Amino acid sequence: MQDDNTRHREKMQRIKAARDRMIATKTGEKGLIIVHTGKGKGKSSSAFGMVMRCIAHGMPCAVVQFIKGNWLTGEAELLRTRFAEECRLVISGEGFTWETQDRDRDIAAARRGWEAAKGFIRDPEIRFVLLDEINIALRYDYLDIDEVVAFLLEEKPPMTHVVLTGRNAKPELIEAADLVTEMTLVKHPFRDGIKAQPGVEF
Repeated sequence: MQDDNTRHREKMQRIKAARDRMIATKTGEKGLIIVHTGKGKGKSSSAFGMVMRCIAHGMPCAVVQFIKGNWLTGEAELLRTRFAEECRLVISGEGFTWETQDRDRDIAAARRGWEAAKGFIRDPEIRFVLLDEINIALRYDYLDIDEVVAFLLEEKPPMTHVVLTGRNAKPELIEAADLVTEMTLVKHPFRDGIKAQPGVEF
């Protein structure tokens, strides 16, 4: 009679064989349009983790941060002070919309960020571009969704990856994307009176 370890090994061998057959059929490569959205935390954190991966692989990167403005974030400080050669950084925004309370200024800042983003995406040397919180700018119509989607589909180089983060991603962007992840909020300490924590949230 087989022991548990033998049964487990045989089961894992069958799973591995099936996985190997499936992976063998996946041979295509392309630059992806990736969307991180949803009410849960982790959209930007995940995207900045991808920036770190790209840096480790020797892939030049660029980041445009929309909305957040001069709010000091750990990721921006790390890129500015330790990885300025590997990753270009543009901060375009003057703070969250409820702080600026000036739609015209918010639109102008978003447009400046989008112009920088287009330059980075068009640059054949840059392989990965993160548009952090651009979904907020799109949600409030600071940027035209049709223009953004058309640019990504028509002008993005074939092997360039572009990640767009922020809540409430518009349906047009979701439709155009290759990979969409929705972060689900299950529990958050803010509801219990805990403020944002350095290293965890910024």
